[in-house]
Amino acid sequence: MSRPITVVGTGTGAPVPARATTGADLVVGGRRHLDAVNLPEGVARIVLGPLAPALDAIGTYVADERRVVVLASGDPGFFGIVRALAERFGADRLEVVPGVSSVAAAFARLGLTWEDAVVVSAHGRDPRTAVQLCRAYPKVAVLTGPGAGPAELGAALARTSPGRMLVVASALGDPAHERVERVTPAEAAARDWGPAVSVVLCLDEARAHGPVRTLAGPARRPAGWALDEGDFAHRDSMITKFEVRALALARLGPRPGDLVWDVGSGSGSVAVECARLGAAVSAVEKTADGVGRIRANAAAHEVDVHVVHGSAPDVLGELDDPDAVFVGGGGRELPAVVGACARRARRTVVVAMAALDRVPAARAALTGAGFDVEGVLLQSSRLAPLPGDVTRLAATNPVFLLWGSRTPFPEEGVAQ
Repeated sequence: MSRPITVVGTGTGAPVPARATTGADLVVGGRRHLDAVNLPEGVARIVLGPLAPALDAIGTYVADERRVVVLASGDPGFFGIVRALAERFGADRLEVVPGVSSVAAAFARLGLTWEDAVVVSAHGRDPRTAVQLCRAYPKVAVLTGPGAGPAELGAALARTSPGRMLVVASALGDPAHERVERVTPAEAAARDWGPAVSVVLCLDEARAHGPVRTLAGPARRPAGWALDEGDFAHRDSMITKFEVRALALARLGPRPGDLVWDVGSGSGSVAVECARLGAAVSAVEKTADGVGRIRANAAAHEVDVHVVHGSAPDVLGELDDPDAVFVGGGGRELPAVVGACARRARRTVVVAMAALDRVPAARAALTGAGFDVEGVLLQSSRLAPLPGDVTRLAATNPVFLLWGSRTPFPEEGVAQ
């Protein structure tokens, strides 16, 4: 079958071989790619800018059965131009010659394996997804773009994950200009990096060298959730029971790229469970001993949780907007806390309450913020042994669970 379009990856590996453009009627690529090859006279060239006009021109050549060569950076099938070409002309009309991706090249410069890395594109996308992944995982590669470069990533991470190390790789594959620099988030935020950045790696250096793996991607998702209360340090049974936690997690829907708030976190059981499922988490707790327990539980379960010591709603202004919020406990300030969370949440707010008197005000706070509200009263009885090898049912305290939801924001793509 004829394949009239050849896509050649370049920029981070070997130069484009001369034979790659032999017989081409049209060569399309960035200016630096076109300047790096010697084209015979009579071969048309298009410098890539807006993609739509280039695709239209390629379509004209293909319709006339003329050969087109597209030069791209790295591996053009990895967050690259192959997707647009295949959607427009069909994958069976493409011959793809991959180069070394900027992600592979950057990890190679550090001598790090990357089968356990998360890879996310912030190019032309809201950078918040990349930021949350950098917070949640120890090894992340971010493909950057205008408005979502090292400075923006650094500014966001300096507030919540100042211990991360950012590796900024610029002009990869260009011997005269290539740079690979290690900086803290604060240092990255303070610089103007220019347009030459190829990729940014975000590393928790203590965990950058993971165990031997047989499956690529970040660490496996947990086999289960709604862990037993005994899996967490807590005070006087002041912990969200696993039956309540199971439904709360189902309604929160924590996933990679999300930011979840756990407000009134207590032991941090909800925060830890959300982090185990891949979300970035900020846990708000007003007591000093509670802050210590949350940090200890996060460390015991080997997840990152950003812990904020203070009272809601006062400290919520310091936090980035969440995708989902869990509000536990509850006092007279509960309606104000729920209202403040609901005004900021992008997708859902879940509220757990033991007191019947708090339910109407919490519901009103959610509906007042434009949420569709549902709820249940959870009453459970657990099997408990009695003397004589018999079993009884031991009732747990009933809990009201309310949740408000609205149409979610569009999801960002994450490669793993």
